[in-house]
Amino acid sequence: MTAPAMNRAVRLISRPVGEAKRSDFSFTDEAVPALDDGQILVRTLYLSLDPAMRGWMNEGKSYIEPVALGDVMRAGGVGEVVASNNPRFAAGDFVSGMTNVQTFCVTDGRGFTKVDPSLALTIYLNVLGMPGMTAYFGLLESGQPKAGETVVVSGATGAVGATVGQIAKIKGCHVVGIAGGREKCDYAVKELGFDACIDYKNQDVRKGLKESCLKGVDVYFDNVGGEILDIVLTRINLKARIVICGAISQYNNTVPVKGPSNYLSLLVNRARMEGIVVFDYAPRYKEAAAQMGQWLREGKLLSKEHVEVGIDHFPEVLGKLFRGENFGKLVLKVG
Repeated sequence: MTAPAMNRAVRLISRPVGEAKRSDFSFTDEAVPALDDGQILVRTLYLSLDPAMRGWMNEGKSYIEPVALGDVMRAGGVGEVVASNNPRFAAGDFVSGMTNVQTFCVTDGRGFTKVDPSLALTIYLNVLGMPGMTAYFGLLESGQPKAGETVVVSGATGAVGATVGQIAKIKGCHVVGIAGGREKCDYAVKELGFDACIDYKNQDVRKGLKESCLKGVDVYFDNVGGEILDIVLTRINLKARIVICGAISQYNNTVPVKGPSNYLSLLVNRARMEGIVVFDYAPRYKEAAAQMGQWLREGKLLSKEHVEVGIDHFPEVLGKLFRGENFGKLVLKVG
């Protein structure tokens, strides 16, 4: 492919208040720079849209620097190498890495890995991408599930939650999901193999946990925070492990984050609550990808992606995450 003349880029131009709006971004067409030695040019094909992106837009201390105003919005992606001055990559290779929200990415290749295009490319943004790595290490390293234990996961049909539940089943656990809507709950049970799934939109979560977790909760993998976390804390067992992966219910707050009022349950049950940030495990991604790839080939893992189209629709598509309008891993096809 001939190197393109222009790059379509989405830049953050203001710190959102509440949900990110279209006016928080600019959409620009920019010249693609010539490659220096060691650089590659990647044509972005698919972008990963994740709840964490909302946090990256905020000023303040976090596990990663915020996106600077005026910078291209940070995002993981998968694409095709169209030109290369780097011996590790050749034109025609398919790669995954931090492409950011733009049609073309110039990079020195650090953090980019080659992927097999014989598989659906979107799988590298889901089970074989950052969500899958988060699920794998968050559950197995922080949650430490044991066969016969009860694992509860919120956001159960989202990118991370769906994989957490499936891995917990592989490990011999009783798995209960929490999701929004009967269709999602049916998918968790009938397709992903969960033992039960509570519809928080139409069911009493407290009652649902009591009925589906007869032996209490040993591991809770939290993707939503807020009231759901508070309720689950009332059901935990002695030495339970609570994995804090995210708090999507709180990310667009314009008031202070709501913390768990039932936190003393951690004391009473000598339980542990621990945060998980996937970047901490970067040196071990290959280990996780090899195991997850094997489970995929064996039919033990499913990878469901919800694909929307058009880079210019980025703000509106991102908003679907916070309204629960996606079903599976939310992915944006660039063109």
